[in-house]
Amino acid sequence: MKKLFTTVLMGLATLTLVACGSSKTKEDTSLKDIQDKGKLVVALSPDYAPFEFKTLVDGKDTIVGADVEIAKAIADKLGVELELSPMSFNNVLASLVSKKADIAISGISATEERAKNFDFSDVYYNAKNIVLIKKENMGKYTSASSLADRAVGAQKGSIQEPIVTEQLPDSHLVSLMQITEMVTELNSGKLDAIVMEETIAKGYVANNEELAIAGIPLKEDAGEPGSAVAMVKGSESLKKVIDEVIGELKSSGEIDTFVQEAYELSLSAE
Repeated sequence: MKKLFTTVLMGLATLTLVACGSSKTKEDTSLKDIQDKGKLVVALSPDYAPFEFKTLVDGKDTIVGADVEIAKAIADKLGVELELSPMSFNNVLASLVSKKADIAISGISATEERAKNFDFSDVYYNAKNIVLIKKENMGKYTSASSLADRAVGAQKGSIQEPIVTEQLPDSHLVSLMQITEMVTELNSGKLDAIVMEETIAKGYVANNEELAIAGIPLKEDAGEPGSAVAMVKGSESLKKVIDEVIGELKSSGEIDTFVQEAYELSLSAE
């Protein structure tokens, strides 16, 4: 009987070990992997002034912006080199899954839906969305209903797409890859309006006297998560360091300075 009891206990112990082994989570090497290779690869879509955009620096086409400055601060904290990997916005998060980038920082809103598949840092910036139109139509487009049956642009894969469909339901959503492409379509008359972030819109208005921000109110979502740095799921060690950097930059006021300086630079960007 004792032998039988011992055998049963051994069997239970074996099952317990198997169960524990199967439930063991994968080791988090997100921070170590970056430090070992000595390089931080950052995915971003450089068409989003003042956060990331291209301009000439010492005669060389260079990606600059507030997000780039934040990425530099993160790389410095990690003690590694920074490598920027430009791509279209709808591929930014996908690059994390394919391991082509370590983090993504491109004005990405940390929505609940995205958080199901990615880890996000603390929010570093909150923005307001507006409607950009041609100045000559200021008296024409004054409400959501005035955009009924009109073509309204939003960047593909952005949170502005559902804003168009939910708050301007009678309009026709046109999703395009690049913000510059949308502005070109607006100027040519192929688009009647664009839903975009206010800070971004102000840069275009300052550079183009034919554009204006419409007085069409868009509801602000109290639960709007704001912009954050994205990482693959399970990147706790990396997230901890990035959160420290963001906390330091926010408390010192440097992020606001990054945005303002990048905004001023975007006005003269070539």
